[in-house]
Amino acid sequence: MRILFLTHAFNSLTQRLYVELTAQGHEISIEFDINDSVTVEAVALFKPHLILAPYLRRAIPEVIWREHICLIVHPGIVGDRGPSALDWAIINGVAEWGVTVLQAEAEMDAGPVWAAETFAMPAAKKSSLYRNEVTEAAVRAVKAAIERLPDYRAGTWTPQAVPVQPMQPLMSQSDRAIAWARDDTATVLRKVHAADGFPGVADTLFGQACHIHDARAFPGLGTPGALLGRVGDGVVRATVDGAVWIGHAKRPGGIKLPVAVTFPEATELPVLADDDGVIRYEERGAVGILHFDFYNGAIGTAACERLRVAYQEARQRPTKVIVLAGSADFFSNGLDLKRIEAADSPPDESWRNINAMDDLCQAIIETDSHLTVAALQGNAGAGGAFLALAADRVWARDGVILNPHYKNMGNLYGSEYWTYLLPRRVGADKAAEIMRHRLPMGVAEAKSLGFIDAHFGADPGDFLTRAIQRADNLSESTDYAEILAAKRAQRAADELTKPLAGYRAEELKHMQRNFYGFDPSYHVARHHFVDRTPHSWTPRHLARHRELGWVVPEDTVP
Repeated sequence: MRILFLTHAFNSLTQRLYVELTAQGHEISIEFDINDSVTVEAVALFKPHLILAPYLRRAIPEVIWREHICLIVHPGIVGDRGPSALDWAIINGVAEWGVTVLQAEAEMDAGPVWAAETFAMPAAKKSSLYRNEVTEAAVRAVKAAIERLPDYRAGTWTPQAVPVQPMQPLMSQSDRAIAWARDDTATVLRKVHAADGFPGVADTLFGQACHIHDARAFPGLGTPGALLGRVGDGVVRATVDGAVWIGHAKRPGGIKLPVAVTFPEATELPVLADDDGVIRYEERGAVGILHFDFYNGAIGTAACERLRVAYQEARQRPTKVIVLAGSADFFSNGLDLKRIEAADSPPDESWRNINAMDDLCQAIIETDSHLTVAALQGNAGAGGAFLALAADRVWARDGVILNPHYKNMGNLYGSEYWTYLLPRRVGADKAAEIMRHRLPMGVAEAKSLGFIDAHFGADPGDFLTRAIQRADNLSESTDYAEILAAKRAQRAADELTKPLAGYRAEELKHMQRNFYGFDPSYHVARHHFVDRTPHSWTPRHLARHRELGWVVPEDTVP
């Protein structure tokens, strides 16, 4: 079918549905919900068999839903209504939640139900829930709804009408407010988790107004609300029964940054611990596992250097395989664009960051003492996708989305040795196509192309357990020594053909133009990305119906 995605943004859920439905043979085109006239025009151009709204912030125009089947993906259980569904579920501490696919009608979130899925609610951040439990449930529900479409049109199946429930209000900052004098740690965490990503919790730090993000429990006691000290770039604040670590904050009119960057006063607090838990190493037999959980998957200059040092230390251990595990939410998304935006000189910080990323990739590529595995529990994009390719083996969880390209960020050329790593896996022609494509890639496609070696695992925990077992099997294989010797020989041959330094120099020559040249596209795109500037149009690579020469195929409605 032709399915038009009507969405506020091409976010993680929308990308996953795009990948899944495209793989089923559907033709997908995307229109950002900018205004009613643009939406009406998109429908007229694409003539969709179905309109799917994976992520909307306002109602679909009546002129559309009266004439077309419009299915809304609502991140709530059957009967739930309102724009803050997941926020309320987190704050209220519900044990089970779900996703409902319902038909658009006059009453918001009150149309008949086409499909619904539920899941157990973990104690997690809203963004993590959205990327994992909500997305998996949404994929199942959307596929079920689409399977029912032929029977609906034939009159042999009818969606379930549900009694209209009261609309849950948009959650306000007064609903999110932390009462430091009486809220326990669990309550504080639920409030911050429910605002994770956006909008944050309005609060104060160092006597100044801000929105706080990124919190976790931390051992400690003190006067409720008092700042007890600093750990890494975050601060520790007392609750009535313990303490929480707060990692990020945003001042009015500013951007979200680590607390110590937002508030330099934080550096005057006593240091409570040397390790902030962002990077963690463990060993299981002959396998070393390097975990790294950088906020939103962004790896800034200092973070790259810390991870490289941790990796070099892992190389000194008497193990046979090193697993780069990332985190359950992200493997990596490359450069830390927010730190770059906040720097005194964004071009200079961009240059430092890309060189630090290259140093990290080089350390992995040149490892001749171990076999290395990139284990992608979560999504990877831009330089983070090519960081994974620096390893000898690349395994990904089922459902992971890859965006192995740079052009969406102001036509960046990219580095991280991609001109060496990508062609050796997929070939020169396919490498060029991937870099032009600018669309998300699912693991099935990635495996068929050779971009990754395997995909498996129902969820991040299951995937990581199985990945570590596979790595252990690799370490114990009878031909381990031969595999390692072949790796060394191939690296030496590659170096003779063209040194790594040559690839790096050529890539950085292009990047230098991106950062310092006359074309400001990268800086403009980065600013809009960091500032969350609303879309004013849909990029042409997403809106197929707006391509030059687009003609609706002659067909019948399925």
